[in-house]
Amino acid sequence: MAYAPQDRPFYDADSHIMELPDFLKSYADPALRDEIPEVSYSASLVTDEEVAVIVNQGGRHSAEHVQAQIDLGDKLIESSKEIQALGAFNSSDRKVAMDMLGFKKQLVFATHSVVLPFHPSSKTEARLRYGGTRAHNRHMSEFCASDDRLMGVGVVPLDVPELAIQELDWAIDNGLEAIWIPHRAPIGHSPGHVDLEGFWARLAEAGIPFCLHVGGAPLQIHKSWGNNGRGATRDWMGGGENVRTKDAMVLHQQPEMFVSMMMAEGIFHRHPKLRGAVVELGAGWVPQMLQRLDDVCKVYSRVDESIRFDRKPSEQLTEQMGFTPMPHENISNMIDQSNADLYLFSSDYPHVEGTRDPIARFERTMGDRGEDIKTKFYSENFLRLWPEARVA
Repeated sequence: MAYAPQDRPFYDADSHIMELPDFLKSYADPALRDEIPEVSYSASLVTDEEVAVIVNQGGRHSAEHVQAQIDLGDKLIESSKEIQALGAFNSSDRKVAMDMLGFKKQLVFATHSVVLPFHPSSKTEARLRYGGTRAHNRHMSEFCASDDRLMGVGVVPLDVPELAIQELDWAIDNGLEAIWIPHRAPIGHSPGHVDLEGFWARLAEAGIPFCLHVGGAPLQIHKSWGNNGRGATRDWMGGGENVRTKDAMVLHQQPEMFVSMMMAEGIFHRHPKLRGAVVELGAGWVPQMLQRLDDVCKVYSRVDESIRFDRKPSEQLTEQMGFTPMPHENISNMIDQSNADLYLFSSDYPHVEGTRDPIARFERTMGDRGEDIKTKFYSENFLRLWPEARVA
């Protein structure tokens, strides 16, 4: 029996690979391999000891561990988490996990291997940044190739426009079905710079959505905000290396800024076939962003011709974007303040942030919303962005 009820289709806008240390190294160009760092779990729930056991077993779970995960049945998502999860890093095990989860399709993001490609410093050499990017995309493409339910998400930093466009072409040609871009400003220019026009045009032409995702920009606010003369606070997982209280309070600001800058640059206006999704960055901020963009464009278009659009910003984003709420957010409130076309279901498998029962959490805040609203949330809004993902 699958976790997801089979009386309706579920399309999952967020899941992850838990990379082993050589995830990038083993797929990097030989000339770069010695300079590509290993994937680190220092800022996670996963311990070095856990990773070492798996590596010493040949980069796989033991047969006994795999069987124990399979024996969880429809409770898989409740207990199978992080690097110990079924299919966390092994593609054949992931096929079994997909059978047990019952989702029609699932976007697959990296977890820790984007540190090099997305590094925010201009001191990171382009040859290493894009060498790490290619290694990631090779590995992701191979991982997802064995099961057409897995929709691989490539990564492309926008810092060097010419190299970004080259990597985008490679990712599309090799079957990746979404492109994760950092939601910080590209180093030295805006996302709407004329040199990136070909990037957005290529995405729109190919029908491949871009994604923003947590981890696409630094998670923590500047250390000065935390220096109050008192003891350091713990992150939500009990340590001190991940998202802490103050970080969580403003986590939405960078993706909101990035989407707003895209709007101000006219990217959605010039490329009406462009599609995108903001994933694992919450969605409670979306209704106010839509209203703010409409208001600003209405006022400032009197003097700024570049934002005189034939569709209001809220209309552009409703038609061209989707957003995944966090399990604790109230979907009904968001819909009431905006509309039901904006929001996407996500499980975050196998991360603990996805909770032990994400469907039940989302059902709680949708309450007695009609079947049409639930169908949009669980499948149709996803299929508006990825129409070729539809299956019987």
